[in-house]
Amino acid sequence: MRVTSSTTVAYLGPTGTFTEEALLSQPDLAAARHLALNSFSDVLDAVGEKEADLGLVALENSIEGTVNITLDKLIFSHELWIVRELQLPVAQCLVGLPGTRLAEVTKVVSMPVATAQCRGWLAANLGRVEEEASPSTADAVRRVADGRDNRVCAIGTRRAAEVHGLEVLAAGIEDHDGNTTRFALVARPEWGIPAPTGHDKTSIVCFQSSDHPGSLHTILGQFAARNLNLTKLESRPTKKALGEYCFVIDVDGHLADEVVADCLRDLHASLPAVKFLGSYPAGGAEGAERRREATDAWLAADAWLRELRGHLER
Repeated sequence: MRVTSSTTVAYLGPTGTFTEEALLSQPDLAAARHLALNSFSDVLDAVGEKEADLGLVALENSIEGTVNITLDKLIFSHELWIVRELQLPVAQCLVGLPGTRLAEVTKVVSMPVATAQCRGWLAANLGRVEEEASPSTADAVRRVADGRDNRVCAIGTRRAAEVHGLEVLAAGIEDHDGNTTRFALVARPEWGIPAPTGHDKTSIVCFQSSDHPGSLHTILGQFAARNLNLTKLESRPTKKALGEYCFVIDVDGHLADEVVADCLRDLHASLPAVKFLGSYPAGGAEGAERRREATDAWLAADAWLRELRGHLER
């Protein structure tokens, strides 16, 4: 997949969000055209309706779990495929007007998922403060800057604080170490599926028959029989009736891998529906190294096989 300077990438704005930080961490995305929107839902709509070529959205957080609006839109609203995974370590900051003291703070503004990541710190350091929701952490910081009230602070990024001339009153206020958000770069199917890299994931949604006992066991058995590793298994309501669920599954491997393709074929044949969400390079700090190791191992195996085949009778 080739991203150029004329490619439009939609993301959750305004300037200073973690989504923008994730976008700027990718050289090709950083050099593309950027379209800042008000919500992850808007980002997915923009890609689905061809207002943007690509969209960067948060899928899940290591503390708060799945970003439900993102997942549900991918499942039920659009035919979009994940073409890249990014993992961004998240450091939340309490941001306020210069000179603000913690004892003054009576209200904290932020995106609800960000506030939830810092619930323990807020209780221990600010006591019972009013919480106000905003569409993004960057919007929360902007509100505090515009309001000019020392009693109101925001949870956001250091970059957003710098952009709006505010002070970081406390950094690293998330309740758990290793706070990481997983982002997905999504595209319409005409962009194609990225070639396998040796360290990939495939995401699908399996819809089960509501009156068929043991259907989840049947689904999982397909992966177990092929020794495929699942990195995510989550149920989501189908929006049709109480008690009806589909299963979102991430599996190590690529659609180009015969064992993965064979598994998907059997699932499609045995279930009411299977929705493909993408085969893509896996993210994470170790991703590039694991891809290099996989490439080196494959080249060594290929050389070994060629040497053996050289002994075939002709």
